[in-house]
Amino acid sequence: MNNRVEQFQQLMQQNNVNNFIITNQFNLIYLANFHGLAGDGCMVVSNQHPVLITDSRYELEMKEKLPENVDLKITRDYYSTAAQILQDNNENVGFESSINFKTYKKLNQLLPNRLVAKDGLIENLRDRKDREELSILTKSTKLVSEAYQALLDYVHIGLTEKEVSLWLYNWMLNHGAQKPSFDTIVASGYRSALPHGDATDKKLEQGDLVTVDFGFYYDDYTSDMTRTFALGDPGNELKRAYQVVLDAQSKMIHAMHDGADCKRVDAAARDYITEQGFGKYFGHGSGHSIGLDIHETPILNPSCSNKIFESYVMTAEPGIYLPDKGGIRIEDDVLVQKNGQKVLTTAPKELIIL
Repeated sequence: MNNRVEQFQQLMQQNNVNNFIITNQFNLIYLANFHGLAGDGCMVVSNQHPVLITDSRYELEMKEKLPENVDLKITRDYYSTAAQILQDNNENVGFESSINFKTYKKLNQLLPNRLVAKDGLIENLRDRKDREELSILTKSTKLVSEAYQALLDYVHIGLTEKEVSLWLYNWMLNHGAQKPSFDTIVASGYRSALPHGDATDKKLEQGDLVTVDFGFYYDDYTSDMTRTFALGDPGNELKRAYQVVLDAQSKMIHAMHDGADCKRVDAAARDYITEQGFGKYFGHGSGHSIGLDIHETPILNPSCSNKIFESYVMTAEPGIYLPDKGGIRIEDDVLVQKNGQKVLTTAPKELIIL
């Protein structure tokens, strides 16, 4: 973690930023091992010793967990303290462009004419996972894969979507997960055509396609996996759509490698789905990076101008959603390697009819 701070200081120099105030909760975890709630502190980085600023609720914890090259300042007045630390120089102060306007207004009052918005500096460092991060992500993705296998033995007609979601929650926490990284999606029958259908009191019925999209934190890093299965024969149209999604995802995954254009990765799935006559039924992005946050950069879609590189962990999640009939999404977490890729989520993907 000490190296991360040094890497960020080098990146600041390359971008002509003399000082930086960090407020994003995931960036604070990444650089300072600080797990406070959003808004419970900030970090000042300059060419001197970086300083984490938070309050007494976190004092004992951070004295044990803080990297040795980061100092600790305890106060309730986070931003005024940050300004005091920076008052001895008149150089510019970078900040994350994602901060809310209220925070920006406060910082601008304290540091007039010094603020410089920077987009994604720390996030770009987070994109490429180190060996320790990859080890944790391997465990995190293994856990959701095992949970899905266990779910197939449990699920049956008559359960509600909420009961399926609750079962997954309990299984994951009982097997070492910290918490969900988003509300688990369980959408059955006609509701599976809703890409982000929250679990409801609808009961699972004969012939339903059931889409389950879930991710959980393990040791601070999240997984994100989607599978669709059937309770009885869903009919030829939906079975054909399922195979198209499965083939499209395979093409997309095989397009991932070090230096691959995001547009081309996305197009590998999207163009195939269009060729098969389902293009208008696939309207969302086909993937994104994961790590400390559930949605990290880059985002795979037709307008993405970025590339993916070795040690990125990307999702591959094409889908087809047929209104009033049903939908299919298949999502895996994929480690980008120099000459290819490795799929980290290992749960079965062929259509399972229970």
